[in-house]
Amino acid sequence: MAPRRRTGLLLINLGTPDSPAPADVRPYLREFLMDPRVLDIPTWRRWLVVNLFILPFRPKQSGEAYAKIWTDRGSPLLLHTEALADKMQRRLGADVEVIPAMRYGKPPIRSALERFRAAGIDDIAVFPLYPQYSSAANGSSLDKVFTEAAKLWNVPNLQVIPPFYDHPGYIDACARAARPILDEVDPEVVFFSFHGLPERHVKKSDDSGSYCLVRADCCERIVEENRNCYSAQCYATARALAERLGVPEDRRRVCYQSRLGRTPWLRPYTDELLIEEARKGRKRAVILSPAFVADCLETLEELGIRAAEDWKAHGGEKLTLVPAVNSNDDWADAAVRIVREHTRWLDAPDARRLEKHAG
Repeated sequence: MAPRRRTGLLLINLGTPDSPAPADVRPYLREFLMDPRVLDIPTWRRWLVVNLFILPFRPKQSGEAYAKIWTDRGSPLLLHTEALADKMQRRLGADVEVIPAMRYGKPPIRSALERFRAAGIDDIAVFPLYPQYSSAANGSSLDKVFTEAAKLWNVPNLQVIPPFYDHPGYIDACARAARPILDEVDPEVVFFSFHGLPERHVKKSDDSGSYCLVRADCCERIVEENRNCYSAQCYATARALAERLGVPEDRRRVCYQSRLGRTPWLRPYTDELLIEEARKGRKRAVILSPAFVADCLETLEELGIRAAEDWKAHGGEKLTLVPAVNSNDDWADAAVRIVREHTRWLDAPDARRLEKHAG
């Protein structure tokens, strides 16, 4: 009799330092910023920028920011990712081994692949937890998976789950998280804030070289030229979510946060747009961050604390952050659905098993 064939599911999130201490933040930032898909400049120049201009100062600043959102159990990003893995494991059952890993920091991708190997698992579905595609996140994570898998003597069979920026399950999970807050706040404006990217990253995603950030309507719909464009996928997410929530167009604002350096990044910038809207007399606003499936430094500190302070400082009264989907049951169900739809190794969903393990 042939042995039972099990499947692995590798959940990948971006990463987190081990603690807010500068000594732990520094190696995390070094690994992140030395990635050529993140800082896509010549190696010698990247080394100089990171080691001479960023690492001497940034670890202390970032550590102070991390300290504001750190929990007694550790990093929110890691905790939410592990909780999601646990819920997906219960829903998928014993024939699937679900293991979370981080592109940068711990637990590393290599150790996850070694765990699959030790469990006798050859077929692995790789699920990057980034709704919209970018080479800096999806590309880098997959690059790392392929590189580490190639080092193994028995190279596993890998199947990649594609971006899910407009998947109905993800949009519905985001909408369910936002609905109670929108009903309570009745906002005058709703911000859809996505992690920023340098404009050059977006232009490089357009193989034609004549569409992304060239045409005025380049993000209005997904076409052949912008199918891999992060910005176009962000706008698609915002449109689908706004329509699901019934947010009229005149109250929607799409913007980009977390820029680094002086080169042009995707606009409008979240921090500048918030101030502009507050100065116009807007008092009540809600901000969503649907580029993040788990709350982290960029949502909790950058938006939940700093952005809220900026809003009030320039005339606004209340800026309310909608939590990420984290490990909500709606998102766990949707994540299982997305994986099943794109992985040939998994059986059709068993409704009774999903119901039994929900929650």
